[in-house]
Amino acid sequence: MRLELAAAWRDAPLLPPDDPFYATPPDLDLLAPGAVVRSRPVEVALFGVVRQRITAWQLLYRTCDLDGAPEVSVTTVLLPWGLPARPRHLVSFHCAIDAVAPQCFPSYALRRGARTIGSIAPLELPIIAMALAQGWAVSVPDHEGLGGRFGAAREPGYRALDGIRATLGYAPLGLTATTAVALWGYSGGGLATAWAAELAADYAPELNIVGAAAGSPVGDPAAAFVRLNGGWFAGFPAAFVAGLRHAYPELGAVLNEHLDVDYRALLAEAEERSTFALLLRFLRRDITHHLRDGLAELLEEPVLQRVLSDIEPGTRAPSAPLLVLQGVRDEVIAVADIDAHVERYRRAGATVRYLRIRRGSHLPLEFLIVPAILDWITDRFAGVPAPTGTCTVTSVARSPRALRTHLDFLRLVVRMLLALPIGDSTEGRTDLRHHDSERSGAVQNAAAG
Repeated sequence: MRLELAAAWRDAPLLPPDDPFYATPPDLDLLAPGAVVRSRPVEVALFGVVRQRITAWQLLYRTCDLDGAPEVSVTTVLLPWGLPARPRHLVSFHCAIDAVAPQCFPSYALRRGARTIGSIAPLELPIIAMALAQGWAVSVPDHEGLGGRFGAAREPGYRALDGIRATLGYAPLGLTATTAVALWGYSGGGLATAWAAELAADYAPELNIVGAAAGSPVGDPAAAFVRLNGGWFAGFPAAFVAGLRHAYPELGAVLNEHLDVDYRALLAEAEERSTFALLLRFLRRDITHHLRDGLAELLEEPVLQRVLSDIEPGTRAPSAPLLVLQGVRDEVIAVADIDAHVERYRRAGATVRYLRIRRGSHLPLEFLIVPAILDWITDRFAGVPAPTGTCTVTSVARSPRALRTHLDFLRLVVRMLLALPIGDSTEGRTDLRHHDSERSGAVQNAAAG
């Protein structure tokens, strides 16, 4: 393992700002949204070290920022190993990047040789592999963009939807314009999923999006900022502010007026630190100690009010059905914020199934809900009518169906550690499409419990 680590890091990929692959072409505004600018095959590795037998490419494509100005982004597109290119279902998986630093972008963090310490995307690779194990293709976009604009309104949706367009149009994948697509994400990735679902009908109506599964999708970013400030997760508000000041340049003057020089220096640090390094650096850091007046005065600034109003999701009804899952005792995202987010969707006319889960803290819950999401997405691909309603359950991980899927997940992790093929016909993957009697079993059993 030590030799493999040394070999991987010796061939470490360039960070996005230094990699010519990410360069913007001069005629970008002449390209259609989702048009592929350039592509390359890449090697994916578990934590940057254990090379995965997963077929992967990266696509640089045209997309836009929150004001509609053209820009480029990258999606990492994955296929099951050993299976031919052919029409298959597609999942757009949105990682919980939750940072501004480029080493946290999935297009870097999932690659062999990447220095992944402190990034979230490598932790989510086994979840992505579970989608591959169903025979699906997966698109993993850098939904924060090359500037790491964490928290910006609408942009994650544009980048995810244009990443889907790029993926469907990339001939080596064997996909078609009518390919059924599902959206999936958790935490910051859940927020990106919500934006993509909201924008799809107007921005990319040609896409056949059959459903969106969003776990702990933040709900009210402004409320999360205030609640997390000064606590164990104060690094998230810091990354949030660091990302927003790039997306909303007018915010810079307001922050300079209210924040002292020490916190502004910390924000500069936040742009270079990985997600977990941020959490350590800002542990229990209270922004009120760095404000000229107070937090209430900062939040009352008209510029900040406009930004906070802009970044709240839930004002549009997604045309595709939604599955929203949230921990009742989540220590990072408040269940009340997600309750309100779901209610906004319902008032707007969306089709929503909402599961409130009593057991499970924030990070473990992302893995505990995998069986429920896999079953729900499988049903959407099969054309089964989407369930609706809100249900508060003890757990989504205790049913026989869920336990079998968790065992499959553990076996898959072992295969990944051993660098065995993911998605090969010898894998014996769980084919959820053949369990009609247990369709949506994790959700139904949880509701019964």
